[in-house]
Amino acid sequence: MLRFGPGGIPNTTTPRTTIDGIKEIKKLGLTAMELEFVHSVFIKEEQTATIKKLAHHLDIQLSSHSPYYLNLNAAEPAKLTRSIQLLSHSAIITGLSGGTNTAFHTAFYLGQPPAQAYTKVKKALQEVVKNVKAAGVKLWLRPELTGKKTQLGNVQEIIKLSQDIDMVLPCIDYAHYHAREGGGNNDLAAFRKLLDDLERGLGKTILNNMHIQIAGVNYTEKGERNHTNLEESDLNWKDIIKTWKEYKLKGVVIAETPNLEQDALLLQKTYQQP
Repeated sequence: MLRFGPGGIPNTTTPRTTIDGIKEIKKLGLTAMELEFVHSVFIKEEQTATIKKLAHHLDIQLSSHSPYYLNLNAAEPAKLTRSIQLLSHSAIITGLSGGTNTAFHTAFYLGQPPAQAYTKVKKALQEVVKNVKAAGVKLWLRPELTGKKTQLGNVQEIIKLSQDIDMVLPCIDYAHYHAREGGGNNDLAAFRKLLDDLERGLGKTILNNMHIQIAGVNYTEKGERNHTNLEESDLNWKDIIKTWKEYKLKGVVIAETPNLEQDALLLQKTYQQP
């Protein structure tokens, strides 16, 4: 089973609170929502029990996206420490709220050889795992398949992080998969190869526990520029859905488009068609 929901509180939600967002998700007929900690972790610890209880009662699966500006390969020690703290805090608040996944952008290479950057990111992520475990939280940390070649986070890198570190599994962002190659990776063969690579590296475990992000995307030869609505993009999203059904994926699909719940509903409706 795949659950579908938006990346953030639905646009139709009034007032725009997390609690009201979860209620709106239920009304819309969706079953998941990603908490967007893009600029800050806006949920306080004292709010988490209420959020967890409501999400459980309404059967809404929560996840989160950690702040965009963290970099687990930061050159300055203070920035690296801050990035570790931000990701740890995002995951802890998510887990306390009943969430099962925290997605994040790992790092920029900053001109370093990929292997060197990977070693530093691995060490930092191990520290995050240690912090999250110490807080008594259990969830998956989800390094994203990133959208620019200057970013650490190609398919093999996020598989290797998942092999090397406990509590880590990939977040598959199809807009990034497409944009990272300047418009490549956009047919059935590429979508099947992606899932084959995941299964080869991580076994059936990953196919039964996917965290997927998807959006339309504008890009250049250097990679991602910005997200768009699905039907305003050249992303071959209907064939992506075909492979989800073909490989019998289970997990969560998050629409990260400007119209949020409309594309989440579009994806869900298309997926449920015979």
